[in-house]
Amino acid sequence: MQNSSSWTPSKFVYHNGKLGPSMDKNAVSVASRLPVYLVASFYEKHIPTYAKGSLLDLGCGKVPLYQVYKDHVNEVTCVDWENTLHKNEYLDHVADLNQPIPLEDNTFDTIILSDVLEHIREPEKLWQEMNRVLRTGGNALINVPFYYWLHEKPFDYYRYTQFALQNFAEKNNFEILHLQPYGGAVEILVDILSKAILPNIKGGNRLVSRLQKSAWWFANTAKGKKLRQSTSQNFPFGYEMVVRKMEGNSTSNA
Repeated sequence: MQNSSSWTPSKFVYHNGKLGPSMDKNAVSVASRLPVYLVASFYEKHIPTYAKGSLLDLGCGKVPLYQVYKDHVNEVTCVDWENTLHKNEYLDHVADLNQPIPLEDNTFDTIILSDVLEHIREPEKLWQEMNRVLRTGGNALINVPFYYWLHEKPFDYYRYTQFALQNFAEKNNFEILHLQPYGGAVEILVDILSKAILPNIKGGNRLVSRLQKSAWWFANTAKGKKLRQSTSQNFPFGYEMVVRKMEGNSTSNA
């Protein structure tokens, strides 16, 4: 990772020892804090277990998860494309992830693919490339949105069900270690309401901020967790996934 000594937090920051969204509106809009809380929870929980060795951060943006994984790996390689909205000084390689990644086979032990797969025109090829550059036994940690607004237009192509993600993994020689939805009907409704209110109502920032905080508080109560669990299978906000490369070649490349 280039210029790691000058790295500063962006999307994710620690609040009282817990990872969550930045309160800087230039890093995370007020209306997007709730999904960032959910994604942060996934990576904070699973990076210590699955990140190891040489890590490849694909579609890394400003490398917002660096503070989470840096002490669990030996080295970090950052890749993003020139069309990103998050240009930065940390890139090791500028590459279009719709094309072959300019990295050698069997090089990495961990891949981070956070909020990226929906922006790939030909996702099958990226799954093949992840298989190629990972060593056998290497892990990929992935999250994707589902019920979520169009973002980074026009480079927003897909929304994936758990069945699509499972299919990608199985076709490309990955064992699924973890796959589950994050968020449910309440989080979806709050997100839609927040993004509709913010640009249209005077004082919307304050209202949306309160709504987001209240929703996150409720989501972590017993009733909130029960409601999320009962609705997330049919109304997932997004999906979180950990896969491991198995021995042998990807069936997609066979």
